[in-house]
Amino acid sequence: MKHLIFSILLLVLFKAEAQSSALAVADSLYIIGNYSKAINAYSEVGGLSAALQIARSYNAVGNYEKAITQYKYVVGKDVKNQLAQLELGKLLLKVKRFEEAKSVFTNLSIINTTNPEFQFYLGEVNRHLDVTDESLKQYLKAIELDSTHLRSLFQLAKHYTIKQERDNALTYILQGLDYYGNDVSLINLHALVLFNDAQFEKAIPLFERVLELGEDKNYVYDKLAFSYNKNWEFHKAKEAYNILLKRDDTNSQTYFDLAGVYQKENKIDSAKIFINKAMAVQKPIFANGYNQLAYIAREQKDFKNAFKLFERAHKEDTSDARVYYNIATTYDQFGTDLKKKLGYYENFLKDYPNQHPYYNETAKKRISELKEEIHFAKD
Repeated sequence: MKHLIFSILLLVLFKAEAQSSALAVADSLYIIGNYSKAINAYSEVGGLSAALQIARSYNAVGNYEKAITQYKYVVGKDVKNQLAQLELGKLLLKVKRFEEAKSVFTNLSIINTTNPEFQFYLGEVNRHLDVTDESLKQYLKAIELDSTHLRSLFQLAKHYTIKQERDNALTYILQGLDYYGNDVSLINLHALVLFNDAQFEKAIPLFERVLELGEDKNYVYDKLAFSYNKNWEFHKAKEAYNILLKRDDTNSQTYFDLAGVYQKENKIDSAKIFINKAMAVQKPIFANGYNQLAYIAREQKDFKNAFKLFERAHKEDTSDARVYYNIATTYDQFGTDLKKKLGYYENFLKDYPNQHPYYNETAKKRISELKEEIHFAKD
């Protein structure tokens, strides 16, 4: 009898050692990224721990459906396994199965009420489901649990930045930056809030910092160039716009913006060159190009040319009331035919009623004056 018991114990020990050895082999395969062989090795080991590793392996190779099936198996067998549920929820979120992900993260937030990650991911799911109020509540709960939870702070800050609620946005931006001053996403939001508030001088060093931290994106250069221009730093504005043109010399708006810098410097010939370049790379030609050239001509008191350019701009885009208003006022400056002047103003009121209150009132006043002039001219 003693011999039998001893033999059984040896057998159990042998199996445990064999299983432990097989698990070590499977783990080593997983660690070095040999996932297919790891899956086979874990399958031979069996058990929930191995099943979880199989799910992770399928996830790693991009076989998300099998990964989800395996995660669900593990969670079904061990309903208290928070780690497996977290990984399952994140994967469901990744593959845009939002309702299923919501169920997982709702359950996790009930199981563990003190984990900010569960609240954050529940917020993420609700954001993707366009349940904005609920998502904001979850992000707030996350930072109540952890005041340094940067991803929740960022989502709150981004929401209020988009809504252009300056003070609310800054509250969360500064809270995050107080914890980690080099968070590039929050610095970028800080710059955008100031930019949207027309505080260009304060926005400039923040956009510069964003670039220093490696966020070398076109939109950063575009906002920075605009801010330089508004802050009368024309050389830097031109440098930034030229960087954009080196990356994409077919973007007509960059040429237009660069022309605006030269125009502000009163370098009219250079402004014209870049306006013409903008028009050359954009087909059909933007009305914006003719419009800007017309403004330059009018500044130079070349009213006849300005009038022709405004007319060409109008042909390109008849929807812009300001262009037609400029046609009327420019002809009024150099034209001699009173009836023609009157006609332009009357057409403006007919074609663009109540679009620009100031322009409309000015046109009505001028119509009254011209009618009086025409009346006296007859007498």
